[in-house]
Amino acid sequence: MTDSHDRQPTPPTLKQALAYWLKLGFISFGGPAGQIAMMQSDLVDRRGWIDQQRFLNALNFCMLLPGPEAQQLATYVGLRMNGLAGGIAAGVLFVLPGAVVLLALSYIAAAYGDAPWVSAAFRGVAPVVIAIIAVALWRLARRTLKGPVPVLLALAAFVGLQLPGVSFPMIVLGAALCGVLAGRFGIAGFGATADPAAPAASEAIGGWRRLLRLCAIFLGLWGAVVAGVLATLGTAPFLGVIELFTTAAFVTFGGAYAVLPYIAERAVEDYAWLSSADMVRGLALAETTPGPLILVTQFVGFFAGWNQPGDLPQWLTGSIAAVLTVYVTFLPCFLFILAGAPYVERLSRNRRAAAALAAITAAVVGVILNLGVVLGQAILFTASGFDWVAAGVAAVSLLLLLRFSLQVHWAVLGGALFGLAEAARSGAFAL
Repeated sequence: MTDSHDRQPTPPTLKQALAYWLKLGFISFGGPAGQIAMMQSDLVDRRGWIDQQRFLNALNFCMLLPGPEAQQLATYVGLRMNGLAGGIAAGVLFVLPGAVVLLALSYIAAAYGDAPWVSAAFRGVAPVVIAIIAVALWRLARRTLKGPVPVLLALAAFVGLQLPGVSFPMIVLGAALCGVLAGRFGIAGFGATADPAAPAASEAIGGWRRLLRLCAIFLGLWGAVVAGVLATLGTAPFLGVIELFTTAAFVTFGGAYAVLPYIAERAVEDYAWLSSADMVRGLALAETTPGPLILVTQFVGFFAGWNQPGDLPQWLTGSIAAVLTVYVTFLPCFLFILAGAPYVERLSRNRRAAAALAAITAAVVGVILNLGVVLGQAILFTASGFDWVAAGVAAVSLLLLLRFSLQVHWAVLGGALFGLAEAARSGAFAL
């Protein structure tokens, strides 16, 4: 009997692939681990559309890139199966359903966030967010911090973010440099999984001309939309949206949790687009929708337009800013995949790249810890003192997520229902 991993792949037609990617876009809950597991089960094991080794090579490559690895993996697999059209379709359809749902939820949060029932639901969800971040921190730390050097790098990242003038992009660049140096001098903890016999990624496949052509095309696509929006609608808040989320797209190593403190600091403190409580709401809503968690940036972008509408209706400016956010956040993902596709077999095993990624991932543990501390203080310590009820909800949620593997969106829904029940019990409103 032939194992499904050993049989020759039979790529689908473009029509078959489009149907699959659209379906996946609607059911891709569970974060990157769950999304990648779905693709493994469907594409490799059940349908046999791509072979196991190529799937794993693509996954290793996507782990080296900034941005949502599951969406980039879908883009690469679509590219391998059906060419350029297949890659673009896979990447877009992976994001589109969740983006549409989150756009609607963003409007509800902005327009009705002060309504008693909405506020009550979000109050119940807030402590669940603490548990979600704690679970992400625990799982990443257990996988990443193997040895004293990664632990020290995580602590250094945490401490560094407490210092004035130190931003997330600086942490990423510093960690990458530390990783390359550690790998170069054989310091334990980085690059151990790289294959020294693999061909070097610097051996060009396709040449520099192809890379420069791709960069020129994507710069043109980015510039045309940016120039059109700024020329038609003005700079506020669109210039800030473009600057913040284009930067974030290039430094989103380690997932959305890692870049959230940087986005929150800029969006809340520098641009004043939304409050810290709104950021917690956005994260909770992004957890309950399909697609990559980095779609939380769309929520922030919507609030940027909603709170700085100019001469347009709030919903329209918010929607334009949200769409612009998604565009500048995900456009680089397609560039990374198309530019790197010829190098996947080599770059996914390159020692220095693996060392840099390991160091960045270790530093991201410290960054996520910082996010948990900041949000934990805001949620658990109120004007009236320590919120024991919120702490209890966070503890129960943590137990359910870790011990019983409860899906995140069910935990969020449970928190919302608890918030509504508490409000009804206290007489805040009548259900």
